[in-house]
Amino acid sequence: MTRVFSGVKPTGHLTLGNYLGALRRWAEVDQHQADALFCVVDLHALTVDHDPARVRRLSRQAATLLLASGLDPKRCTVFVQSHVDEHARLSYLLECVATDGEMRRMIQYKEKAAREQGRGGSVRLSLLTYPALMAADILAYDTDEVPVGEDQTQHVELARDLAVRFNHRYGHTFVVPRATAPKVAARVMNLQDPMSKMGKSDDSGPGIVYLLDEPEVVRKKVMRAVTDSGQGVVYDREERPGVANLLEILAACEGGDPEALSGTYASYGALKKDTAEAVVEVLRPVQERHRELCADPGYVDGVLRAGAEKAREMARPTVDAAYRAIGLLPA
Repeated sequence: MTRVFSGVKPTGHLTLGNYLGALRRWAEVDQHQADALFCVVDLHALTVDHDPARVRRLSRQAATLLLASGLDPKRCTVFVQSHVDEHARLSYLLECVATDGEMRRMIQYKEKAAREQGRGGSVRLSLLTYPALMAADILAYDTDEVPVGEDQTQHVELARDLAVRFNHRYGHTFVVPRATAPKVAARVMNLQDPMSKMGKSDDSGPGIVYLLDEPEVVRKKVMRAVTDSGQGVVYDREERPGVANLLEILAACEGGDPEALSGTYASYGALKKDTAEAVVEVLRPVQERHRELCADPGYVDGVLRAGAEKAREMARPTVDAAYRAIGLLPA
């Protein structure tokens, strides 16, 4: 079977964008059609200033929400990155294959480094090198496909480049992966700033619908969403991004087409009301299952423990082979 790997970073509470753009597809498609691994990539949360207790709390919440979204441990492997040492073991080897220029060209590093420099500060070294860790996450499992949003394709391309380079220099060791993008709702935008992605680490709370928001909170956020100055409900991503975002969210929730839906609304208010209710209904089963899982923490612990054991068994042969290939003496 095709092997799929993807993960979520516990730097904030998971959002509607995470669910419609990734988690739902993982549950409804990927775990049924592939040998799939889904990971809470907690080591990546350490590349910026963080509260250790918050990282632990968000890691557990993310794992619980992966299960609440429909991932079945009998069909896929769900685990936490730091529970499998092979990620860190392989990361250093890939740092020894990557170049300084490649790391510095990564968009997230360039943006965050420039922002910190403007404040008179500096970023952590791990922010520069973490794309090698992300490549290790992927390559350790002989991954064929990595379902990601368009903002993450650069990281998958780096993983491909490092795999090809390693194979050329030291002998064939890694499968060369490819990025795959969801066909619909690949990117849900911020309700208050429809030109920006609905990111979980964003500070603009009113523009973000979190998976655990209460129904009334969801309704209030959607009803206050920014629309546009033009007249009529028209689907135009370039000229009418606010309305287009609402139509895309509604279409993703109901399985419709945003352009077709635009012709059925005479007012922004009606569109917002229907979108709010659609989001509430999409999130309802996820929230109900999350409450059940929180009442049985031993079950979640067991899933993560078994997932880490399985992931370790899958990754170790490849990582050991990489150690031998690059010239390290066997233990």
